[in-house]
Amino acid sequence: MLKKALLIIGAILFLFIGSLFAIPYFFKDQIKAKIIDAINQKVDAKVSFADADLSLFKNFPNANVTIEKLAIINKAPFEGDTLIALGELNLKMSVKELFKGDNEPINIDGINSKNGLINIIFNKDGIGNYDIAIKDDKKEGQDSESKPLALNIQNYKIDNFQFRYFDERSKIKMLIDSLNHEGTGDFAASKLDLDTQSSAKISLDLDKVNYMKNVALNLDAVLGIDLEKNKYTFKENKALINQLPLEFDGFIQLLDAGQEYDLKFKTPTSSFKNFLGVIPATYAANLDNVKTTGDFTVTGFAKGIYSDTTVPKFNVEIASDNASFQYPDLPKSVQNIVIDTKIINQTGILNDTYVNIDKLSFRIDQDVFNAKANIKNITENALVDAMLKGTINLANVTKAYPVKLDKPLSGILKADVTTKFDMQSVEKSQYQNINNAGTMSLSGFKYTDENGKSMNINKAEIVFNPSRVNLKQFSASTGKSDLNVTGVLENFYGYIFKNQNLQGNFNLTSNQIAVDDFMTTTDNKSDSNKSDNKSTSSETKKDTEAMKIPAFLDCTLTAKANTVLYDNLTLKNVSGKLIVKDEKLTMENVKTSIFGGSIGLSGAVSTKGKTPVFNMNLGLNQVDIAQSFTQLDMLKKLAPIAGIVNGKLNSTIELNGNLDAKEFTPDLKTISGDLLGQFISTTLNEKNSTLLTALSSNIKFLDLSKINLNDLKAAITFDNGKVNVKPFNIKYQDIQATIGGTHGFDQSMNYDIKFNVPAKYLGTEANALIAKLSAADAQKLESIPIKAMLTGTFSKPKITTDLKTAATNLTNQLVQQQKQKLVTKGTSALTDLLNKNKKPGDTTKTAVPASKAETQEKAKEEVKAKATDLLNNLFNKKKKPADTAKVK
Repeated sequence: MLKKALLIIGAILFLFIGSLFAIPYFFKDQIKAKIIDAINQKVDAKVSFADADLSLFKNFPNANVTIEKLAIINKAPFEGDTLIALGELNLKMSVKELFKGDNEPINIDGINSKNGLINIIFNKDGIGNYDIAIKDDKKEGQDSESKPLALNIQNYKIDNFQFRYFDERSKIKMLIDSLNHEGTGDFAASKLDLDTQSSAKISLDLDKVNYMKNVALNLDAVLGIDLEKNKYTFKENKALINQLPLEFDGFIQLLDAGQEYDLKFKTPTSSFKNFLGVIPATYAANLDNVKTTGDFTVTGFAKGIYSDTTVPKFNVEIASDNASFQYPDLPKSVQNIVIDTKIINQTGILNDTYVNIDKLSFRIDQDVFNAKANIKNITENALVDAMLKGTINLANVTKAYPVKLDKPLSGILKADVTTKFDMQSVEKSQYQNINNAGTMSLSGFKYTDENGKSMNINKAEIVFNPSRVNLKQFSASTGKSDLNVTGVLENFYGYIFKNQNLQGNFNLTSNQIAVDDFMTTTDNKSDSNKSDNKSTSSETKKDTEAMKIPAFLDCTLTAKANTVLYDNLTLKNVSGKLIVKDEKLTMENVKTSIFGGSIGLSGAVSTKGKTPVFNMNLGLNQVDIAQSFTQLDMLKKLAPIAGIVNGKLNSTIELNGNLDAKEFTPDLKTISGDLLGQFISTTLNEKNSTLLTALSSNIKFLDLSKINLNDLKAAITFDNGKVNVKPFNIKYQDIQATIGGTHGFDQSMNYDIKFNVPAKYLGTEANALIAKLSAADAQKLESIPIKAMLTGTFSKPKITTDLKTAATNLTNQLVQQQKQKLVTKGTSALTDLLNKNKKPGDTTKTAVPASKAETQEKAKEEVKAKATDLLNNLFNKKKKPADTAKVK
């Protein structure tokens, strides 16, 4: 009996659980249709979601509808802007809601969502992108009970939301990040108590000036809500701004004209720990065991209407008198702390808000620092009147306050400055309206970054004058480099307060600058999860970061350095002018001594685009060829003559191309331009070149060691990794040669050498042959044109000649000059001429042709054979076994 009962119960459970799985499939399409219908009835925007699923397990015994990747995209005038994006939205409802008819609304009891974005924008016309609700045009008496969804909320929750707000007119930008909020209450009632918990990080910018950045906010509050009056009253509440506790009292009520505020707030205690709580927790550390004396209070109120033209009147007072604090594990304390600050608006007009920092003072050991400031007319043309005076020993900062630094600071900061200005004068660079006075200095400063590179500032001093800021002295060293800078900052306040470019003119002198001292590195850790990773995850590589010229710099630097170390180069007596603007560095009249001569440079480097680009004009004067063409990769690729040519070079080079983003050196594959050079007191080292050795070995009449290249001028152009050498002439004794062609940065080459070889180099037999000619005919054969072709690479050259063509040309000349003699005398004259010049043992017989035509043709062939033999003697030196050159 029991067994039977268990079987029945098991069957029922099985059917119940099976139903829980099966039911969602029957209602899924109905739920989707209800959601789409609800959205279409309410929203004038582009709405999409990936899917909608129904579950009876997630909130059992209630049903749960999950909408994935819901997005609401604005239409005009905010076309394409995202208003809302939700990673996931869950709607909780009673199971019975699933069985309602198509015309019956489904009641939603709870809502939760995560990974969302809410993006509110007001354009210049004051129109908000959130106003996407379809206007209700229904006439009176028309049925309005066919809503697909109805809200009967009991609880709601959002996790990891981001709220963005931007007003183009007021230039207010607010970001609420990492927003978590939940509330519980019966929204079906017209009056309820909503129990809420909230946390977020807030950032606020006004017209490019940042007022808050990632300020942590926590609020646990019970809000009394009157839905009929749209009134929200603070009851039990506890707020934390960073770690500063605040309590609120009063209400906010929504009106047709705006919102009415009647709020008061204060710190629940007067302990000075409240002040430390204002500082972000990352920097304030644990406050539990901090010893404090004195008090710190924040009190204030906001009362009035917030509308398009008014703000509530408010008063915020921040005060402390003769307070101190000391962290338990630190040796020093901060004493005599006085704070007297007020933020006040007495009219309800936003521009009438003013800030008075009447006193801010503290002491560490014997060093006292004081400041005060007054700011008013804040929205139209802010007026600033401020003073700084005092001394801070930077080494004491970490001894009195738990600042987390990888490397300790040191140095003495002194200030005695007064300033009075208005922001409109700053924006318009009307420096005559800015009144500055005083000095600020930093001495004995030392800082070491995470890569171990240190910066030592021996002395830096700034003098504030009425219209400008003078950098009176800046003496520093880092690594192998030393710097001494003086100059003028033209718009210091525009840079500080309005994010304008930093303008100035400076003079730099240095005994030595090592460029590597100013290069930064970044760690690239290997990813052990990648399939192609061959190294362990613990391995770390340090690569140079891509260098960028700062966009905010707009200045001129006149520089002079005795030595500049760059890569493997040592530059001496470097001078010139550097202009930095719009992420571009322009160099004017830059000069340096190097390679036994000097180099002049002008041009520009720009890092504005994704790939850095450059253009340069170089002037090389009396530079040593061997050094320059060995140490400069660019010259080595353009003309691989290092070790081949001794002497000096004068040259002008124009080039442009891309820079390697990390090394900041020219990307040789992209450069193009031209070079014009002149050799001075130069000779060739044939033994240092495989190419020259091959030429010397295969051209009988050529002795390269005797070639003088003095005053030789050559012009080349280069582009896309190819170098084109324009034809130029050289002379060896009485032999003329013209050289031209191309080679690649990969060392491949294709050159032609055109020789005009005097006939005397053909040997005694050739001269005997020519002697038989008339004086006029012999004069025409003074030089023989011969062409050599150089291919292959510089290390493995291939040499070919056009001896066959040259022999044919010589034969034609001889035949043409003897044509009349052959016609009148048959074959005897030319036959005798050739037979007399036969070598001993030459058994070749000269047959007498049967006809005049045959005689001429036969004579021509024999002359051609003899001419070919004579020319081959010029190129028939015995080859060495290792000689890879080819002669054809």
